[in-house]
Amino acid sequence: MRLAAIDLDGTLLRSDGTISQRSRDAIRAVREKGIVVVIVTARGPSNIAELAHAAGIEGKAICSNGALIVDLATGSIVRERLLETELAVRIVEGVRERLPGVLFAVEHARFAHEPGFSAWDWTPPPDTRVADAVELLGDPAAKLLMLHKEHEIDAILEVAREIAGDGATVVLSGDQAVEVTAVGVNKAAGLAELAGELGIDASEVIAFGDYPNDVPMLAWAGRGVAVANAHAEVLAVADEVTASNDDDGVALVLETL
Repeated sequence: MRLAAIDLDGTLLRSDGTISQRSRDAIRAVREKGIVVVIVTARGPSNIAELAHAAGIEGKAICSNGALIVDLATGSIVRERLLETELAVRIVEGVRERLPGVLFAVEHARFAHEPGFSAWDWTPPPDTRVADAVELLGDPAAKLLMLHKEHEIDAILEVAREIAGDGATVVLSGDQAVEVTAVGVNKAAGLAELAGELGIDASEVIAFGDYPNDVPMLAWAGRGVAVANAHAEVLAVADEVTASNDDDGVALVLETL
């Protein structure tokens, strides 16, 4: 293995959002052996540098489910695959018609949201832009997020996929919001591009994940590892299963490298 691609939430991060000392030690050890370690996350770029620093990871990170690649040293976006504005607006209007009361958020370099949008027990910064989704989509968007307090997440996913059709990628990255990116955008595509720049083949990549948005990445990598707490779809495609995120599952495998 020459590259380790690691998801954050539910995989490297423990349930309380922290990174264990054992995980930090394992990441440092594989990096000292020359293995590249890359964060591949659904999160936007706003706090990725801070998390990477806490984990002892440098270089580039793949954010927004593969839509953005970020230089961790500068925080700048070095590559982006953006949603087509007209399509994104059509998805917003279509989902609103089918699921009145749905709430949206938009992500690029920064996060913005509609009034009332709240998820992940996270409070956005005080200067976060708050406006109607159609207005927010007037600026470039890497990802569109949606949630509804009265509908199951799978029902929202089904409606969003039906309206988006083949024009966008619609996935679950967690149990609170449905996420939409440009067609062809996923973690595998972003990782394949970054690995190609480094001259690393898929067979030389080990990938760790826990949720359906990680499925393409685990299927693409030469060695796909699911944590024990992973979604059934991830467990089905993984080459192996390690311990849970709260039991240092990623570190246990990295130590064997």
